[in-house]
Formats: sequence, structure tokens, C-alpha cells
Amino acid sequence: MKIFFAGIGGSGVSAIAGFAAGKGHKVSGSDRQFDKDPSNIIRIRLESAGIRIVPQDGSGLDETLDKAVFSTAVEPSNPDLQMARALGISVRTRPEHLADIVSEYRTIAVAGTSGKSTTSGLLAFLMHRLEMSPNFIGGGRVKQFRTDSNPGNFLTGRSDHLVIEACESDGSIVNYRPAHSIIANLDIDHHSIGETAGMFEQLADNTSGLVIVNADDWNLKACRIDGAVSYSIETTSDYQAVNIVYHPFETSFEIYGQRFLLSMPGRHNLYNALACIALLAELGTLMSDIAAVLPGFSGIERRFDIHLNDGKHLVIDDYAHNPHKISSLIRTMQQIAGSVCYIFQPHGFGPTRMMKDGYISTFINGLRSSDSLVLLPIYYAGGTAAKDISSEDLAVGIREAGRNAIVIQDRNELLDRLPAADAYVVLGARDDSLSGLAAEIANRLKY
Repeated sequence: MKIFFAGIGGSGVSAIAGFAAGKGHKVSGSDRQFDKDPSNIIRIRLESAGIRIVPQDGSGLDETLDKAVFSTAVEPSNPDLQMARALGISVRTRPEHLADIVSEYRTIAVAGTSGKSTTSGLLAFLMHRLEMSPNFIGGGRVKQFRTDSNPGNFLTGRSDHLVIEACESDGSIVNYRPAHSIIANLDIDHHSIGETAGMFEQLADNTSGLVIVNADDWNLKACRIDGAVSYSIETTSDYQAVNIVYHPFETSFEIYGQRFLLSMPGRHNLYNALACIALLAELGTLMSDIAAVLPGFSGIERRFDIHLNDGKHLVIDDYAHNPHKISSLIRTMQQIAGSVCYIFQPHGFGPTRMMKDGYISTFINGLRSSDSLVLLPIYYAGGTAAKDISSEDLAVGIREAGRNAIVIQDRNELLDRLPAADAYVVLGARDDSLSGLAAEIANRLKY
């Protein structure tokens, strides 16, 4: 099959495109970010996978295509979309195309408003190391899946198992009919808690096999999900972690007398691991076998990536971008460093507007007197958006509660004005250049 992908540089679309190429389809695609930056590393890796990258001007489409798949971020005026329709090519959105793929495999859908990328990536990694030969379509880039021709967000295996990150952002999650599902947590992110709860209930109803649910999540407790297998830290469940020891950069724990070591810090990552352990154990995998491979997982790109840890300073890059994720990150950092400078770039004017109160309360409750917050301008990826909110609107609310929060417009100015701290955390979604900012901060602190 010949498939064209518009918005192929995005984490979700690039994963499906790479997966399609790995399964033998002829794949091409475009992305406006690639037009701006031909040396983009994702473009280079996709081209190494045999994917043809063309300008996003309509010229890369012709009548020989079987299907054209479009990111939900692509506007109706996009020239590729207009050309596809003019040529009569079958047009699908990324979520619609993913739903088609889900139906072809024994799919494990990983849902939740936080931790989907890590949980789905960890599950695919464990299944891979356990020689289950899984397929994987994720949103985050698994470090150990990265190659010259794979950004790390997909895997093509020999089995009919497929692990996917099931995102609720566009509502398409209700169209998935997986074999098994994990529902990790429920909080405000792309939608209200009530709206997302309805989607998760529908996903559970659509699941033919196991539904794995976090028993500690208060919002999930109110959902109508029957017959779920539960995991927890605090409450009694089918898979409860006990004898937990949180170390600065790893966590050890027990389930039914089996000792596990997770090479990632924090309660949130322990929850991610418990979801995977519960599912695999229910599928018949020995917990001793899971424990043997779990420590080998080195994580997801831009999830607690350590750029510097020299005994004097710690610099971390993280994808945390909603109040729940940020709160989990702050709790983890409080166990590691006495003073932390958080450098946060809100993503998108719409999401920032919706989560404004949550952002403000999260930083008010999480920042200690020794901590500081630097807000960067809201990330804008293009398209139509009402720019009626700014990072200063967040800073004002946080400062009114007596916390240390400033807005710095220019990254070079930030590098020259870094507040004194033991640790620096760069956080925010969608903008891969934040990793470069973390690297620059680390370089400055080395000298």
C-alpha cells in the first residue's frame, strides 16, 4: 500500500508512518517543521527508514496513493489536504487510521491523562525483552528503541500483539476496540474530568479482555468500569506495591514477595511500572521474569532526562506539561534537591487557557521558599489560535501567593540570568528544542 502522511514530524504521526514503513508499505510524507529545518533529526531518521519526505505544498501527492493520513493539527487550508481531496484520494485523520490498525492486532491500549508514553513504552520494552516480539506505536520515544532509522516511537514485531498510546485529546479513543486496556489515571488535561471519564468508560466497555486500573486514583474510582484488575501503592488491590524504597534515581519495591528494581525515580513512575507488571502477570508472565528485565529500562526521551549530575548541579529535561504531571515532577525533585529552578514553557494558547488555574495552584502548592520558577513564552506551533493569554498571566497569580516566579522572553537572556539553585528542570511539551536548552544550561554550569 502507498500511504502519505501530513504532519509526519509529530510524535504520533511519525510513529504510525515508521510502523507502516516497517511493515513493508511505501510511505511518504510532509511536515512544515521539516520545511523550516531540513536537518531535523526526526526527518533524517524517517528518511533512513525509507520514507520519502516532500515539501508541504501539495506537490508530493498523486493518483497512485492509496491513502493520505493527516495530523489533527493540519488545518483545512493545508495544500496537501486540498490536493488529496482534489485527486479523490482516501483521506483519514491520524486517530482514524490508528483505529483501523488497532482492529488488525491484539492491541493493548494504554490510556490516562498522565504517564501514557512511559507506561506504553515500558510495556513494549518489557515484552520485547521477554521475547514476546511486540509491535508498538507510541507517543514518546523509547531510548532503547532508537536507531539511525527509528526515532524510538515504534517497533515492528513478529507477534500479533500491538501496544499503543491511546490519547484522549481528540476524543477518538472511544473508537478503539482493543484486546486489553490500561487506564492509568484521570485528571484535567485536554478535556474536563467528566468528559474524559466518559471516554475511559467507553474504552473499558470496548475492551474485549483485561482492563487494568489504578486503584489509588480518586477520579477513576468514580468511573463505571466493571471487572477491572487493579494496582496500587496506598490501597489494597490485586497488585499492590509494598516495602517501597524511593532512591534519588531509582525505586525498589515488592509485589507478592517478589522484589523489583525500577531505574526511574518517583511515585508516578512506580505507578507506571505497576500497570505493566499487572498486565503481564495477568497474561501469564512470571513475576520473576518481569523483575529480571525491569531494571534495564532507561526511559523515554524527554522524561526526566539527566543532562548534568556532577555533584554540584543537576539539570533535567522533562515533558511534564499539565498540572498533574508537573505536580508529580515537583514531588520527585523535592526528594532530590534542596533548591530547584523550574523553567516551564506552556504549550499552546488553548491548553494554557484551560489549565491556567491548575497551573497556578500547582506551582503555588509545589514551590518551596528555596525554589524559583522561570516561565518562557507560550509555545506556538502555528495555525489559528486566539492569543489572549500569556505566561505573565500565570506568573502574576503565582507571585500573588508569595512564590518566586518571573517571565523571561528570550532564552539567551535566561542563560545569562539563571537563578542560583542546586537543580534546574526544563519542562514543557511538544517543543523538542527544550532538550537543547537543557543541554545549554548544563554546559554553562560546567564552567
